[in-house]
Amino acid sequence: MDFFKGAFTALVTPFKNGEVDEDRYREHIEWQVEKGIHGLVPCGTTGESATMSHEEHKKVIKICVEQVKGRVPVIAGTGSNNTKEAIELTSFAKSVGVDGALIITPYYNKPTPAGLVKHYKEISKVAPLPIVVYNVPGRTGTNLLPQTLYEIKNNVPEVVGVKEASGNIRQASDVLELCGEDFIVLSGDDFITFPMLSIGGKGVISVVSNIVPDKMAGLCNAYFEGNLAEAKKLHYELAPLCRAMFFETNPIPVKTALNMMGRIDMELRLPLCEMQLENKKKLENVLKDAGLI
Repeated sequence: MDFFKGAFTALVTPFKNGEVDEDRYREHIEWQVEKGIHGLVPCGTTGESATMSHEEHKKVIKICVEQVKGRVPVIAGTGSNNTKEAIELTSFAKSVGVDGALIITPYYNKPTPAGLVKHYKEISKVAPLPIVVYNVPGRTGTNLLPQTLYEIKNNVPEVVGVKEASGNIRQASDVLELCGEDFIVLSGDDFITFPMLSIGGKGVISVVSNIVPDKMAGLCNAYFEGNLAEAKKLHYELAPLCRAMFFETNPIPVKTALNMMGRIDMELRLPLCEMQLENKKKLENVLKDAGLI
């Protein structure tokens, strides 16, 4: 599964007048590919999937697959806290030709470990394709512990990896120890991409690569080529931008940054709203220091 290796951008979803801005979305995808990104993830948290209807969700996935034209892998966000809905979205994604599905642990209802195993098993039975489990306890209220992930891996062969967004390097190391080197661990936090690679991670599903796809892809390339000095240099070069992407709730800062760069219109969906002026000014200064505006 070296196909799922390197820097994958968790794509923003541009909106205009309350609708998906297809033209800007296609332009953003094309720019990402041109800049050397290794893969794309539509309909993740950064894509505001929680505010999109199922029809919009399907539209955004389909557009991404069409625009990419097989040049890089597409891992579509198809999760839900409702197993039936996750099956519907994953089935659709499979039908339009995605390479894999990013499926979040069910949020709000806090399933038991046995329920988590059954959730992924049911999805894979109806829509078999490579699944990357998305563990983000800060948003879901459930931390997918290594032992439970090991049980999922053993019971659901379609589960090939995890996007580990707990921010806990030890937890990621425990996952690799239990699940083996072939299991794909992708960082869910831009800040720790470099250390995650050093313990056996395969890459990152990144927010900051929306604005600097070449830099994050370059960090991964340098590491895989054995150029640790260059990888470390890029790690620290990216650090101020990584911090800036979380001045407020993701994806508020990254969409604001893309707007400042002239790449998308500034439109979010409630309950997300525009940045506070103080934070917006701080973001502007970081982008200027990085030469992006």
